[in-house]
Amino acid sequence: MTQDDSPADERPSKSQQKREMHALQALGEQLIAMQAAERARFPLSDELLAAIEETGRIRSREARRRHMQYIGKLMRREDLDGIQAVFDSLEREQLQRDHAFHRLEKWRDRLIDEGDDAVAAFIEDYPDTDRQALRQLIRNARRERDQGKPPTSARRLFKLIRETAGV
Repeated sequence: MTQDDSPADERPSKSQQKREMHALQALGEQLIAMQAAERARFPLSDELLAAIEETGRIRSREARRRHMQYIGKLMRREDLDGIQAVFDSLEREQLQRDHAFHRLEKWRDRLIDEGDDAVAAFIEDYPDTDRQALRQLIRNARRERDQGKPPTSARRLFKLIRETAGV
């Protein structure tokens, strides 16, 4: 066995262990910040769930710091790949919602700017649209924009578009 193959080289350094522990604590912080319904999607042990729920009752800064270390320790025993997969899934869902909202915002702007051509295209894509309400909101939104008023009707138009599109 040469000096390069010593067992000490195979173990992570103390600094590396600290970095990993801080990463697990940060992951625990993300789980704590979530609503219970979102947290239910994660493959977490009962012990970790109890520790996460207990975090809300801790007021002392130092006690919270120690508790986060405890959560980091518990996180070492969890299915980190499964937890990361759920985080990735949540991120993809959020990205899809963002894209859908951007698409609806473009529809709103197009309806206000282009008028009847855009209305016809929108109705073609969404035939169940309340045409009268749509046209009224477009007229009101244009008037508000031209007069420099707050975009109340534009918001209502966006809401109508969102409900029609089912987003």
